Amino acid sequence: MTLLAEQPWLTNPATQAVCAALTAQGGAALFVGGCVRNALMGVPVSDIDIATDASPDEVLALAKAAGIKAIPTGIDHGTVTLVQNRIPHEVTTFRKDVATDGRRAVVAFSKEIAEDAARRDFTMNAIYARPHGTIVDPLGGMADLTARRVRFIGTAENRIREDYLRALRYFRFHAWYGDSQAGFDPDALAAIAANLDGLSQLSLERVTAELLKLLSAPDPAPAIAVMRQLGVLGQILPGTDDRALAPLIHWEAGVPADPIRRLAALGGAEMQAHLRLSKAEVRQLVQLRDAASGSATTIELSYRLGRELARSACLLRAALLEQPVSPELETDLTRGADAVFPIVAADLMPDLSGGALGTALKQLEQAWITSGFTLGRAELLQQLK
Repeated sequence: MTLLAEQPWLTNPATQAVCAALTAQGGAALFVGGCVRNALMGVPVSDIDIATDASPDEVLALAKAAGIKAIPTGIDHGTVTLVQNRIPHEVTTFRKDVATDGRRAVVAFSKEIAEDAARRDFTMNAIYARPHGTIVDPLGGMADLTARRVRFIGTAENRIREDYLRALRYFRFHAWYGDSQAGFDPDALAAIAANLDGLSQLSLERVTAELLKLLSAPDPAPAIAVMRQLGVLGQILPGTDDRALAPLIHWEAGVPADPIRRLAALGGAEMQAHLRLSKAEVRQLVQLRDAASGSATTIELSYRLGRELARSACLLRAALLEQPVSPELETDLTRGADAVFPIVAADLMPDLSGGALGTALKQLEQAWITSGFTLGRAELLQQLK
């Protein structure tokens, strides 16, 4: 079996040059992980990961001999990034776990693909492909991939105890690649439920990154619902409620997924204390919550927040109130986004200045918004007389 011949990342001369360098002295170079999984599933490929039996020092030497730029991005863990024609390739030596503590692993380099495959998380992530596309499937992951079945390698509980983040990764992968009609693997759910306390060992940065990836999936609502039922959601985000998430996703039809909008649908007063969000993400989250719970019209929201954020707030409001989205949503968003307040500070000077000037501008702007942007400059100025 081979990967689809039209895969541009596979046939790219730069990538083939990296493979040629790694195999120049008889070593192995096998694509693995997301690039293989996504290619087989017809999903776009973003990152190129290559596994090899060459040691990191050997990878550096082979790259130098081939004139390929090498960056020791994670050399202690066996990873060297080879950059050819500005395309990065993450090259990692076959590894096996020596010790794990639920957060990180101590690894040893290996020459065996079976050992490398056995330390991965899910069977669909342990499918390899040779440089020209021939599939190498040491653990039978193809059957799970074809069935869109997210299954832990070996014993689910062992995999989770090696790294408790895998409990969250399970739901993320199910949301992106699993068969929602077939449901969730009972062995995986039992193992996750039995190891909830391990989630508290994880850094907030890792939890946040994983949760936002999950919420970016086409429809994460089923996975989030199961997380709530098992106690996972309450463990990582106490006080949250996912009842508005499925309605929100329904009303999002045709609107690009936004993990912060979906995060806002989960509620939770102290969410920022349990996640590591950027300042921009926190600002967006607060704006969405305030706007969705407020009484401002769609037109006013679009004028004040901009079209995209106002759309998110209106979709969120509809989901929270269990009401349909207005059929005039897009029209009102356009009206608000295109509106220009006809009064400037100079129109009120020198009669007003300082705080009085600011107060008057706000009052006139609110009157203009309340009128549906119909009042003109002269009519607004007349209100001050």
